[in-house]
Amino acid sequence: MKVDLFIPCLVEQFHPMVGEATAKVLVRAGVEVSYPKGQTCCGQPLYKSGDRKGSRPLARHFIRLFENSEAVVAPSGSCVSMVRNYYPELFRDDARWYDRAVELGKKVYELTEFLVRVLNVTDLGARWEGKAVYHDSCQVSRALGIREEPRVLLQQVRGLQLVEMERPDLCCGFGGTFSLQFPAISETMVQEKAHHILACGVDILVSAEISCLMNLGGYLQKQGHPVRAVHIAEVLAQTDAP
Repeated sequence: MKVDLFIPCLVEQFHPMVGEATAKVLVRAGVEVSYPKGQTCCGQPLYKSGDRKGSRPLARHFIRLFENSEAVVAPSGSCVSMVRNYYPELFRDDARWYDRAVELGKKVYELTEFLVRVLNVTDLGARWEGKAVYHDSCQVSRALGIREEPRVLLQQVRGLQLVEMERPDLCCGFGGTFSLQFPAISETMVQEKAHHILACGVDILVSAEISCLMNLGGYLQKQGHPVRAVHIAEVLAQTDAP
């Protein structure tokens, strides 16, 4: 099976190692990985800021670039949700682009969803020594309904003790432009989430959403807490204890 890799803006600009880890995991799962050139933002920031007109050219470009792919995989639930759930809304009044958006949405997947639901792969031979807790991002868990898949994969990682926090689905407070528009509310939310994480006494915080990890990891680091924020792709790609 051939998979085209889509790398979100936050991964490309701030954490490119997550993209590299995603490619390694997919290859280990037995698929051929390609990285189509010419990738740009999926248009989510503009769309969620209310600029539908500005987001449509980006959506059209994304559709043109990936519509002939066998499958498209991204290490980000928010970008996948944008394509799958909101591209059709963007082109509701344009039958030609609406149909193309719907068809593309059927073959765009979040990484853990693709591994477990499509490839039926749960054990990637990964090893990571330590104690971890998983954070359910709003986009991965609520928008896409992906909750068990990340946990199934993490439970197969050698040396990793996976524990559950209280309120694993509690929002981290990032919410894209929400954290910029309402910084005080956002900070209160991240404080509450961090409280639940720290109560678990873990070494690492794992999530499938880079924006949540940047928000939570940044807060934990500024407060002097030693808990590392790690994308699930990095854990699954690790074959030796870090």
